[in-house]
Amino acid sequence: MAEKTKINALGRIAAYQLANVTKTPPQFGSLTPKWITRVLEFKGLESGIYRVNRVAEGETPLDVLCSQDPKKVEIPQGFVDYVPKPREYQLSSISTIINVDTKIADVYSSPYDQTQEQIKLAIESLKERQESQIINSDDYGLLKNAVDSQRIQTRYGRPMPDDLDELITKVWKEPSFFLAHPRAIAAFERECTRRGVPPVTVHIAGGVFIAWRGIPLIPTDKLFVDGLKTPKAKTGKTNILLVRTGEAKRGVVGLYQTGVPGEQSRGLSVRFRGIDDNGVASYLLSVYCSAAILADDAVAVLEDVEVGDYYEYTQQPV
Repeated sequence: MAEKTKINALGRIAAYQLANVTKTPPQFGSLTPKWITRVLEFKGLESGIYRVNRVAEGETPLDVLCSQDPKKVEIPQGFVDYVPKPREYQLSSISTIINVDTKIADVYSSPYDQTQEQIKLAIESLKERQESQIINSDDYGLLKNAVDSQRIQTRYGRPMPDDLDELITKVWKEPSFFLAHPRAIAAFERECTRRGVPPVTVHIAGGVFIAWRGIPLIPTDKLFVDGLKTPKAKTGKTNILLVRTGEAKRGVVGLYQTGVPGEQSRGLSVRFRGIDDNGVASYLLSVYCSAAILADDAVAVLEDVEVGDYYEYTQQPV
């Protein structure tokens, strides 16, 4: 009698041992599009110092003769005075050090170069920090350095079209864009929908944004909600900024250092620091940046914006 041998089919686990796996580069979930550094106009510096010379307005006004009477021949005299101690912006440095074991880099750099991937992720982290500093820095951040006369409060907490209209009156000379947390933009869209005036969309810097009065609302998680980038609570308060950008418009100008050694992008450098006795390679990454507000009316702030007020559950007036 013939013996029968039972043969099992090749299983998934066994086949997996010989399979070639398709890999992805490292996925860094906390990275954002960083729209601010795309839409803000930048100026490169050679000295690292940017002096904002301003006119001392109202102290020595110039009278201008405008008359058709030939008897009025006396031309008014005067001069334009300047602020004696103008503000100077000095670039701040944001730095980090990346250490890579050369043995790891040599053996495990296929299909992705381990050193380059480490540096790439560090660069993105520096740019995230740069964007946060442009908004929140005590020294030059837009939120902290807006003057009191350019700050307004919401009418009822939630961001309404009337609030953004009032913000426009503060930066009415060619405003460039609003900056708001995504939850603040969603709250504004709810109010627009409630009124039957849904905002249109515009295309700038390769992105699609909603706009109010033709001015795009740029989302950023660097305008915190109750001090957090990603708040877990359903309610919370934040701020909305309106910005005019560009030196020609006397707006906000991003600053960076030109010609730094190992320059990879605008003001950002990567420098090799050497390999120690344990075979660890070290790289220094630095970005030199700042931002200048050329005129007080270049930035306005809508304060105490409530992001969790859903109108279905509120009795507040429209």
